[in-house]
Amino acid sequence: MKSYNVCLKDTAKTFTKRLFYSLFDCEQEEVHEEYLEKTFLKILSKLEIENGSGIWATFKTELPEIRRKLDLDAIAFEKNDPASHSLAEIYMAYPGFYAISIYRLSHALYKLGVHILPRMMSEYIHGITGVDIHPGATIGESFYIDHGTGIVIGQTSIIGKDVKIYQGVTLGGISVSKSLASTKRHPTIEDNVCIYANATVLGGDIVIGANSIIGANVWITESVPENSLVTYQTEIKIRPRKNGIRK
Repeated sequence: MKSYNVCLKDTAKTFTKRLFYSLFDCEQEEVHEEYLEKTFLKILSKLEIENGSGIWATFKTELPEIRRKLDLDAIAFEKNDPASHSLAEIYMAYPGFYAISIYRLSHALYKLGVHILPRMMSEYIHGITGVDIHPGATIGESFYIDHGTGIVIGQTSIIGKDVKIYQGVTLGGISVSKSLASTKRHPTIEDNVCIYANATVLGGDIVIGANSIIGANVWITESVPENSLVTYQTEIKIRPRKNGIRK
């Protein structure tokens, strides 16, 4: 019977948290630097991935750019959420920002050919925030997630700059055979698009054009041109009251 290193889930959880801390706290960066490298090499060794030292060295050079993008994400949160009081609140208390942070870190590793560790990182943060972003997805700058719970962003999704997504949104794929796994299966969202709660966008050929607004509860399986407003129409009937009693 083949054995799998499932205990690495705990190791990856701690690694992910410390990596996040070190990215935003200079004191934590010094405290965790040795641990992060040793743990990263240990995980890759267990996963039988070669050249761990080289991958870690390359990954470290990308951290300043990841931090720059996340600072822009944090500004987008403060700009778009009237409930926020400060940037510090975004960094320390917003689950959507936490999810985006781990996505950007895991995405950098995914592009370096490390696949299982980024998936463990994304599943860890998925369990905490309810936000499921595949590390293979491509997401532009100034990305804003409001609330976050129930959001799903598939592997081949492409999201432009200044995009806003609300809770329950799915950027999903149409089922294909395993032989087509390398094809684009998830939608493209162009710049400055806003997608409201519980909207579903499915398919690799689907493009939501720039500056569009996708209303709540909309189901989309065909492309939407730029500057569009797509809404779901429903009829609500409220029965009148008589003497305070609903008929």
